[in-house]
Amino acid sequence: MRLLQCGDAGGYYLTKSWTSDEAIPPYAVLSHTWGTDSDEVTFDDLTRCAGMEKPGYEKIQFCAQQAARDGLKHFWVDTCCINQADNVELSQAITSMFDWYRNATRCYVYLSDVSGTSHNEDDTHVPLWEAEFTKSKWFTRGWTLQELLAPSLVDFFTHDGMKLGHKGSLEEQIHQVTGIPKLALQGVPLSQFSVNERLSWKEGRQTKLEEDKAYSLLGLFGVSMPPIYGEGVGSAFQRLLDEARKVEKCLQDARLTDPRDDKRRIENTKGGLLEDSYCWVLENADFQRWRNSSQSRLLWVKGDPGKGKTMLLCGIINDLSKSVAKAALLSYFFCQATDSRINNPTAVLRGLIYLLVYQQPSLAAHVRKKHDHAGKALFEDANAWVALSDIFTDMVQDPSLKNVYLIIDALDECVTDLPKLLDLIVQTSSASSRIKWIMSSRNWPSIEERLERAGDKIRLSLELNADSVSAAVRSYIKHKVSLLAQDKKYSNQTKQAVLNYLYTNANDTFLWAALVCQNLGKMSRLNIVTKLKAFPPGLDCLYERMMQNINDSADADLCKQTLATVAIVYRPITLHELTSLVEELDSTDEGLDSAQDVVSLCGSLLTVRDGIVYFVHQSAKDFLLKEAYRLIFPSGRELFHYTVFSRSLLVMSNALRRDIYGLGALGCSIEQIAQPKPDPLAALRYSCIYWIDHLYDYASNQSMFDASVLESGGVVDKFMRKKFLYWLESVSLSESMPKGVVSIGRLDALVEVISHRLILLVRDARRFIMYHKSAIEISPLQAYGALLFSPTRSVIRALFEDEEPKGIVIKPGMQDRWSNCLQTLEGHSSYVNSVWDARSGECLQTLNVERTVYDLSFDSNDSYLRTDKGIFNIGAPSTSTPTPISTETQIAQYQSVALDASGTWITYDSVNLLRLPSEYRPSCSAVLGDVIAIGVGNGRVWRCEVLRSIT
Repeated sequence: MRLLQCGDAGGYYLTKSWTSDEAIPPYAVLSHTWGTDSDEVTFDDLTRCAGMEKPGYEKIQFCAQQAARDGLKHFWVDTCCINQADNVELSQAITSMFDWYRNATRCYVYLSDVSGTSHNEDDTHVPLWEAEFTKSKWFTRGWTLQELLAPSLVDFFTHDGMKLGHKGSLEEQIHQVTGIPKLALQGVPLSQFSVNERLSWKEGRQTKLEEDKAYSLLGLFGVSMPPIYGEGVGSAFQRLLDEARKVEKCLQDARLTDPRDDKRRIENTKGGLLEDSYCWVLENADFQRWRNSSQSRLLWVKGDPGKGKTMLLCGIINDLSKSVAKAALLSYFFCQATDSRINNPTAVLRGLIYLLVYQQPSLAAHVRKKHDHAGKALFEDANAWVALSDIFTDMVQDPSLKNVYLIIDALDECVTDLPKLLDLIVQTSSASSRIKWIMSSRNWPSIEERLERAGDKIRLSLELNADSVSAAVRSYIKHKVSLLAQDKKYSNQTKQAVLNYLYTNANDTFLWAALVCQNLGKMSRLNIVTKLKAFPPGLDCLYERMMQNINDSADADLCKQTLATVAIVYRPITLHELTSLVEELDSTDEGLDSAQDVVSLCGSLLTVRDGIVYFVHQSAKDFLLKEAYRLIFPSGRELFHYTVFSRSLLVMSNALRRDIYGLGALGCSIEQIAQPKPDPLAALRYSCIYWIDHLYDYASNQSMFDASVLESGGVVDKFMRKKFLYWLESVSLSESMPKGVVSIGRLDALVEVISHRLILLVRDARRFIMYHKSAIEISPLQAYGALLFSPTRSVIRALFEDEEPKGIVIKPGMQDRWSNCLQTLEGHSSYVNSVWDARSGECLQTLNVERTVYDLSFDSNDSYLRTDKGIFNIGAPSTSTPTPISTETQIAQYQSVALDASGTWITYDSVNLLRLPSEYRPSCSAVLGDVIAIGVGNGRVWRCEVLRSIT
């Protein structure tokens, strides 16, 4: 037994029967160690060692007795908050306290100021304990907020040991006293609530030390920061908010897709999740063995296409989310081969990490170790997999976790680098008994061979559970036909005939039954029994029949163009985007209605959900690309890539323009921008992001490629010369700047191999986007401001000279040519100590870097500006009015030209105007009227003059 002091009033945490391989709670500052791990210590010994008086003794004794009544073998007692100790230990202590509360089986609240008396003496209807309960001092203490919210089960007791109820049964009273939303009391992840909402929960609560008002909230925000007692409550809260915003930013950048939304979309697309279609697996012996055995950590659900693997996993997710929600974390991901955003291992890890951090924000600390330096590039650059796999491994081994359930659907639809993902799954499943995996895939030997390396893995084959799958399919058919009979008013005889046909021919395949029912829903009930014969058994036979019907229709060419387009795009496209990519649809007046009609004509191979076009199943796309390839790509797949590429250039050339969203302000942040209605980029977004990819794939067949596309005066040359800057703006508005950088890199490589005619233009465009990526990504209209900071001989600057912001003059002039620096990676907050080769992973050189500061006779403190109205402190928050340092000057606002507090933006009348590239940022600066002079680290001085007419 160990007694751990951690309270500013002599309080103690008690842990009982700790074994030698268990760690001391990380939050506890060790004050006393009593005996050995095997020693038995009486409560008298305990309280005598602690120096506690009778009230403390009674609390511990009550806790021990209640824990025994609840069948618990371990307990710990928190009598007060942590005292002032070493800052590092204290920071860890405060943060992990919340995790220990959350992981507790149950939490006892001992209310010393609440009695067990049943009724008031005045015989009112409100029990006396309830009146005392709502007035208890426990609800006014700062540290008890985390004790209320973190544990899943909180029991409340009077001073004489009477149980009043638990957090659930007393939810209404607690809500009325604290104002905390009931969802938060029910255990919904606190990250679902805004920062301001969580801050409001502290109202009316007091702490002995004023800074603890902020420190006691660390767990609610999942952040860790060293306490600095004496800094003041304002400073403590500011640091807390800064850390909370960093966690929010980290979560936003990690989010590529929300797997919860993907799950809902999949269920809706398939007509809803029917419990009878999956409930059999919950009682399956293999599933039960995986669930109940600590040694069985990996479950592989495998089966042929259309057998219901995805819906089976949706059902398992639903069941686990109910049964383990309070005892474990649950994270999942749905791979989709037809969507390039979510068909690779990096996307899988981003989805899993996103859900884990969403449920337990303190896990963001593992991500922030790298995210604070790299920013969003952490999740998107060439090293994303390496970085994220390390982060993920650390995260699932975090000591604050109990159990973690991880689920990946459709491993076979992870089309790139699948072995890397399988190796990580095997590695993490073997590393910790707290991690349990479920994966689904087709019966691929390559997947089975990789998973053989796992220890005690379990295979759940749908083919070997044919009876259960067959019964589930029959239940599904019965449900779907009942809906059909109701909608179509089938007679009992017709309904039975449809049931019999589907029972006989479904071959235990959900997808076949779903597709047949979908087609029956479009048919009249006349001669429906005869029409059933048009649906042959087997998915491929059914797809072949659909394609034959399409080929025989009056709209065959349009349907085949649509199928070909949907088959080769890199992500599911919207109806707006489909309309722009298929010429015949774009030329009609009906627009979206025509696109919707043609999708309906495509024989149930396609479906539309929330305005986005999907294949009904991966097997449908597989069939088109194999069995029906010549039918939809008569001239070859590469030539159709040219069709999409040329259509993309055409629609962009016709529609892209400067300030397409009408933002006006050059410094308008991407975070402030809302899509206008109608959205002028709705039909162009796919083309903006992927036109170069389609050009690249077209060029992959050299015998078919027309080199004139990349000649001087060709379509690419004309687009780059007239629309490049507008394209950059639109890529930023689409929040796809990293993809834009990669795409221009691909175009550069293509031009270098095929045609040197455009190499100067494309290479200059690549330097432009790489150099100014950060500014344009943050504020789309900085694509035009960036011209001012480009070399005077830049091809792009010369082509778009008329687009330079009017009324801004930069002197002295910029360099003639681009420097050797390709790109500056922002966000690194410390010295660079080593350089690594991204391709080989080898350390090239260990460096000793010292910071050099240049004093150019201006005020060398970045936080001050010397102006004609005095010297002003701009290091204060932007909401504050700057106060002059010189006593003889008057108070002034940020009028005319100034620098923001970070030295990153030139502002005009307090509005961001130009974002400075890193080498143009000040080590010192001075302002006079509408002119700002800036000295930079390399010893140069430059100035910017802004005319008062600037808008």
